[in-house]
Amino acid sequence: MFERKSLKWPILLAIVMIVLLVGLAVGWILINVFGGKWILLSVGSVMFGFVLMGVVLYLVWSIQQINLNRRQSNFIDAVTHELKSPIASLKLFLQTLGRRNIDESQRQEFYRSMLDDVDRLDQLITQLLDVARLQQDSNEPEPEIWVPLDLVLKESASKLLGLHHFEPDCLTIETPECDVWARKVDIEILVRNLIDNALKYAGVPPVVGVAVEINPEKETAAVMISDNGLGIPRHLRRKIFKRFYRVGNELERTKPGTGLGLFLVRSIVGRLRGTIRVADVPKNTGTRFELVLPQARLRPPATDMDVPT
Repeated sequence: MFERKSLKWPILLAIVMIVLLVGLAVGWILINVFGGKWILLSVGSVMFGFVLMGVVLYLVWSIQQINLNRRQSNFIDAVTHELKSPIASLKLFLQTLGRRNIDESQRQEFYRSMLDDVDRLDQLITQLLDVARLQQDSNEPEPEIWVPLDLVLKESASKLLGLHHFEPDCLTIETPECDVWARKVDIEILVRNLIDNALKYAGVPPVVGVAVEINPEKETAAVMISDNGLGIPRHLRRKIFKRFYRVGNELERTKPGTGLGLFLVRSIVGRLRGTIRVADVPKNTGTRFELVLPQARLRPPATDMDVPT
């Protein structure tokens, strides 16, 4: 989950900078003692330029680490909230059921609420496991097959609509019968996180659309997922794919999440050698993600398992 990055390069950079500074000091002494200032001055200028470059690189590295630490702190706050809230709710319902006599309708309502809390915990744990799975080098990876993209889209959409308690007509899917050559678990994670993100940040009432186009000549699948939410500012469209990144203060958000969904999406798209971007849309009309996956086809009458050429 948290990568342990090597300190080799920062330490090496610091050592080089120290050596250069010592060289500059020695050169200054030699200039004052023996003369030959023009040669030593030229060499000193070059060394000073390297020192300046090293300082800039070290500053950039430090800023990156500070931003990563901030995102990790937000992630911990988010996970703590995502765990604590459903657990506290489950505890309250169980205590009420154990201490009071309530009628059957209330009992069934409690059970539905408890099941929602369990689903929320399950989704969080599934997402954490997905990230861990991506960062592990498995000796026996799942084989690639022709994955029915249209069926995965519809199945994921149905589950997520129930999880968010949205009506089925708020999400439309326009797709031909098509397949992509990939690991099934990758396509499931990819589709699930993109649709979940669209439903989570859609407007009121939510309107989400999914459209798939197959290019037989290039053998690619273009997947467009759009919503009617507030949209994503242009300067944040690259940052949202970073691990743990979420806009603003974690304690002030109303939407649940850990900042891992779009990181998973970007990681899997890269592994599949595809592309993803946030497309330009008219102002205040929502967000549209455009995903392109290679090695795609319209499903033939009898689906085979041939390896694509």
